[in-house]
Amino acid sequence: MKALRQRHSPLADMPGSLYETSNLERGGSNRKKIEEFSRSSREKLVQSKNKMFSKFTSILQHAVEALAPSLPLQEDFVYHWKAITHYYIETSDDKAPVTDTNIPSHLEQMLDILTQEEAERESGETGPCMEYLLHHKILETLYTLGKADCPPGMKQQVLTFYTKLLAHIRQPLLPHINVHRPVQKLVRLCGEVLAAPTENEEIQFLCIVCAKLKQDPYLVNFFLENKSKRAETKGPAATEESVVAPDTGQSPADEPVAAAAASSSSPTRNHNNNNYNLVTSLLNLTKSPDGRIVVKACEGLMLLVSLPEPAAAKCLTENTELCELLTHRLVSFYKALPPSMDPLDIETVESVNWGLDVYNLKEDAAVFTGKRALISFLSWLDYCDQLIKEAQKSAAAAMARAVSERFFVSVMEPQLMQTSEVGILTSTALLNRIIRQVTSEALLQEIVYFLLGEEKEAESPATLTKNPLRHRLIEHCDHLSDEISIMTLRLFEQLIQKPHRHVLLSLALRNLEERNYLENKPQEEREPLENGQPHDAVDLEEDPLFGDDPSPDTRLSGSDWLSSSPPLSPDHSRSDGKTEVHKIVNSFLCLVPDEAKSSYQVEGTGYDTYLRDAHRQFRDYCGVCQRWDWRGNPKPLEKCDLDLPFFEGHFLKVLFDRMGRILDQPYDVNLQVTSVLSKLSLLPHPHLHEYLLDPYINLAPGCRSLFSVIVRVVGDLMLRIQRIPDFTPKLLLVRKRLLGLEPEGITVDHTTLLEGVIVLEEFCKELAKIGRRGGKKHLCNNNNNNNNNNNNKVIQSH
Repeated sequence: MKALRQRHSPLADMPGSLYETSNLERGGSNRKKIEEFSRSSREKLVQSKNKMFSKFTSILQHAVEALAPSLPLQEDFVYHWKAITHYYIETSDDKAPVTDTNIPSHLEQMLDILTQEEAERESGETGPCMEYLLHHKILETLYTLGKADCPPGMKQQVLTFYTKLLAHIRQPLLPHINVHRPVQKLVRLCGEVLAAPTENEEIQFLCIVCAKLKQDPYLVNFFLENKSKRAETKGPAATEESVVAPDTGQSPADEPVAAAAASSSSPTRNHNNNNYNLVTSLLNLTKSPDGRIVVKACEGLMLLVSLPEPAAAKCLTENTELCELLTHRLVSFYKALPPSMDPLDIETVESVNWGLDVYNLKEDAAVFTGKRALISFLSWLDYCDQLIKEAQKSAAAAMARAVSERFFVSVMEPQLMQTSEVGILTSTALLNRIIRQVTSEALLQEIVYFLLGEEKEAESPATLTKNPLRHRLIEHCDHLSDEISIMTLRLFEQLIQKPHRHVLLSLALRNLEERNYLENKPQEEREPLENGQPHDAVDLEEDPLFGDDPSPDTRLSGSDWLSSSPPLSPDHSRSDGKTEVHKIVNSFLCLVPDEAKSSYQVEGTGYDTYLRDAHRQFRDYCGVCQRWDWRGNPKPLEKCDLDLPFFEGHFLKVLFDRMGRILDQPYDVNLQVTSVLSKLSLLPHPHLHEYLLDPYINLAPGCRSLFSVIVRVVGDLMLRIQRIPDFTPKLLLVRKRLLGLEPEGITVDHTTLLEGVIVLEEFCKELAKIGRRGGKKHLCNNNNNNNNNNNNKVIQSH
């Protein structure tokens, strides 16, 4: 033992050891060793010890709670809340982050207790823990602590607590003033700082509030603040802290907590007094650099605009910057597009759903320049469209009107009215894509009125330029540039297929309402039939196209050609003025002479192929037009003003003019012209069917119909056929090449004419198909007095 007592500690033999330093301090000599520890090192050591001690305390606390007998829920709940309040009373270091304290653990325990309490009680019954939370205004105190962010990171903890409380508790909490008032105040703190470290917690909190309002829309009235009241409460020199802190309503033991938090908070800017701060905060978060935050903020706005409360809808559009945000971004994305783009790229770029577009800049640039910018524009357009589609009716109208005024009128109209062909082509292609993509009723209506105007009275040649944009677009259907013509025709085809009544009224129906394209003489006053034909029937013998040929042996007789059509007879019309279906079908099928027909020589291109999709197309159009309450029969002649001069309207005039040049126009132009006319003919309106599909109507002098235009084209064709050797073999070869059945080889002369003949034949088969379907529909209409149910019966019968 003596030997052991005489042995030295190993630390004593180490120079500079703590043992040696301690001996030097006792002896009062050589204090330089102790000064090697710098002040900063000591501070770090103390912080490390405190952090370690805090974690150890937390672990120990959980262990004790697990081993100790369980307290009643209310006592346990109060214990955790008091533990939080005591931290603020007793702590001397308010700079340590909240994660180094037990506050997060206590908040989590409080949430668990509230959830357990609700699960153990009957639905809708408030337990003592929840009563304690409401009565002691715990949420008010937490809001104050979060606003002060004391200790650092407390705002994040408060946001998480509010979010989980609203999400996990099933009973309605927001109607309580001690819940919705602090929730409203916390809403104002969100989105204040761009790219703040609490953005994720902020958006989660805002979205759960929006979801709760969606479940009970009336609660939104708690979130529509009165600006004048807030201004009166604050006073001239008051800050928000001085208003909130005294109004916490805490018990005496809790008041020092709020006071300590308020005193430690740093001054912040005052909020602008928007009525609808929930919307304002979400709008701020849509500017986040984090795309996930932006999408969540957009989803929150989607929920809010759909709330049916009129006051909220009005506040949304009049007292927030929602409309400005939508239109500003739409304009910005549009202006970021390249000034010229291939229309095919614009038309074929993949469909876009807002918030879901995943992209690769290198891959997009490799496909075509501007693809990323185009997808961004179309994605935001899709969001605007869906937002308006989901919105309350008055809010939807206001947002759509803002898009029209600030984007379509201010930005797109100058692009469409420019003189640069490249610019016209690109802007028209973009507009076409926009029309195709829009599905919301309010935005579609604004687009229709923007393009066509709101006029409903019949057109006249003197009023064509009343709406400059409409006039310019229709003129572009007959532009010197075939590309512009095709693209503009596609635009109108998209419009015709959209479910909006005004499109058809503006382009055609308003000019046909009085049926003044018909001869205004009563039947008994007309001249008697001559050779089985009315006096005003098309007489090809007298037509200059037939009569001027100096060689009678080399031309077809007009009467020979006409004999291939069904003979006209007094009974071709029924008592209601409608032509029998089979006569319409045969008239169009027999229009093109046999020597100009080639489809029967190629398998799969006969008339039967046109009937396969007739049911689907006609059903779709009837479904669209059914709710427009169109008349089932033509307007009675005795109620029509037949003395008014007839004008087919600017749009039909251009289409008829182009149809008349079908033998001299490029193949693609002809396809688009006939496609638009087919879409118009499919619409189940009796005046359209009569004017476009009935070959036997008695036209007023100087008027033309679609059938009369085609008759003149056929007359011209019959003259040209005689001048082209081997016409039929060449026609068959061109058809096979168009179908990809024959490779390109030797150039065939008169290709444009031959392609035009092929389009003409197919178009006549198309009109025959439409006439068959449309005629049957009108036959069914006659047998049923209830016009609203007619379309369904026709669809079922076919």
